[in-house]
Amino acid sequence: MSDDVEARLRALEEAVAGLRAAAGPAAPPSEPDDPLWALTGLEARAPGSVLLTGSVEVAGHGPVRWQYARPAGDLVDGDWDGAAAVLDALAHPARLAILRHVLTGTATTAELLEQPSVGTTGQLHHHLRQLVAAGWLASTRRGHYEIPVARVVPLLVTVLASRR
Repeated sequence: MSDDVEARLRALEEAVAGLRAAAGPAAPPSEPDDPLWALTGLEARAPGSVLLTGSVEVAGHGPVRWQYARPAGDLVDGDWDGAAAVLDALAHPARLAILRHVLTGTATTAELLEQPSVGTTGQLHHHLRQLVAAGWLASTRRGHYEIPVARVVPLLVTVLASRR
């Protein structure tokens, strides 16, 4: 993992720990039939915040549980310049197809090349470089890739947010 990605992950983990400490005791559970149960809990613990969270099974890793919250003001007032490159890496159908294949267990360049949606060898390597540079993929060893565990839920949230 690159130093930049490791530093960003560390910063995220510290921010989550700080939010947990500042939130105090757990909020009382919301009503079982509350369709906005996650929002109700967020408003009780950290009003004015944005929360990403998820619990999913990932091929080769088992369950992945992830949560990240930030005050909305920090997000609005913060630096947005770095977001363009990270989001741009997702803005190509072949790169999204590669991420989907890797998420479901296709881990090697040879396996990826068997998928018609990823293009030629040269195109695949171009897309892999962009996804690794943006932190959406990590090379575990030569020719083997995985989505870093800390990026699985953000990826799925981004895909979810793209739906209308």
